[in-house]
Amino acid sequence: MRCYTASFPMSQTEARSSTQELYLYFSLLALLVNLTNPQWVLDIPTSYMLKDLLHASASQVSLFRLITGIPFFVGFLFGLVRDSWNPFGWRDPGYFRIFVPLTVLALAGGAFSRTTYFGLVLGMLFTTVCYSFLAAGFQGLLALVGQEALMPGRLSTLSNISIIVAAILGYLGSGWMATGLSPRQVFLLVMGLTAILAVFGFWKPRSVFSRVYENPHAKGSSFFGDVKRLVRHRAIYPIIVIAMLWYFTPGANTPMQYFLTNQLHASDAVYADFSAILYASFLPTTLLYGYLCTRFPARKLLWLSMIIGVPEFLPMAFIHTGNQALLAAVGIGLMGGLGNAAVIDIAIRACPPGLQGTLMMIVMSLYPFSSRVGDVFASWLFGLSPTHGFLYCVAAITITYALVLFLIPLLPRQLIATADGEPNPEEEAAMLVEIAESEA
Repeated sequence: MRCYTASFPMSQTEARSSTQELYLYFSLLALLVNLTNPQWVLDIPTSYMLKDLLHASASQVSLFRLITGIPFFVGFLFGLVRDSWNPFGWRDPGYFRIFVPLTVLALAGGAFSRTTYFGLVLGMLFTTVCYSFLAAGFQGLLALVGQEALMPGRLSTLSNISIIVAAILGYLGSGWMATGLSPRQVFLLVMGLTAILAVFGFWKPRSVFSRVYENPHAKGSSFFGDVKRLVRHRAIYPIIVIAMLWYFTPGANTPMQYFLTNQLHASDAVYADFSAILYASFLPTTLLYGYLCTRFPARKLLWLSMIIGVPEFLPMAFIHTGNQALLAAVGIGLMGGLGNAAVIDIAIRACPPGLQGTLMMIVMSLYPFSSRVGDVFASWLFGLSPTHGFLYCVAAITITYALVLFLIPLLPRQLIATADGEPNPEEEAAMLVEIAESEA
């Protein structure tokens, strides 16, 4: 780990303590940011409020999800704001000082007002907007420290683990919240979790914040200058397309649900169990990536991760029972964990100076956007044949993942030439040239 917290070298004990403090800070921050994501924690409970309390139709529920998901689809705008706006000189902690209280107010409004369709739309939309600013602050800081401390792979691993844990808790907790709690209790519970994030508006450990905004990676320019630099930064285009293809997964959502329940005649609970097992199975290989990234160049790990990931859904073509599907979920998760970590690792490396929030929010927004587009496409494929529709989906996922292999050579070689913790003089020189050109 590069020492950038002082002007003199650290002892091994001090460096280890600093690294542990950095891990603790980002572990807690990443977990809470992902756990309070409205997409995870409020999507199912609010859909049941609409269905059971307000007797909304399926089209009204889908419209509600579309409208309240708009901030996630345009996440790059929140990232661009983060990279351009330094609220009251507070930098990233300022976003938590401002938008955590606003999110709490929005959730309190949901808890103490009458539940209506229009009220839920406005409340959830405002909550999602506020959350997107928090996510931009978190993602930008994560990428900035990952670049400066030469640990993009390890922080990618940490971020992915927090997403996995949040997803598992979301799947397990959302059903309980929807059936066991009143709307007021749901909003109060989420409000309490969100309020804890206020701590990160004031907790500024030295291992994370000491001089981090004074380093070259943090240097931006004017708003329009940043936009021009982003467009000209050729490293972002391969990673954007790679992330789009990796998250596309046509067939993993709605067709999977219908395949398990209608064609395999499994219970409705099997799909939820399948999803929870899938996410849990990401954990071992995600942790493995955190170990391997310090020992092998990112280029080798990216190739390895994607080659292993290409056939991950093929076992689904040979299952005949719900129990077999649950076993297949284990294999799918194990084969996909490396790829999930690799995508974020490369995204952190590819961030232009001063534009970490923008690129990271672009990549993060690709998950809901690309997966939902993939779900629509896969649902059409699934409907083409009553007997072979799901096989078409499995083939589509495999082909989509295989296309990623053709994009890896388009990434700048120096970007993925080193392992975590290794200096990259060629990439540093290119960064300094870009900064000089933007200042000129």
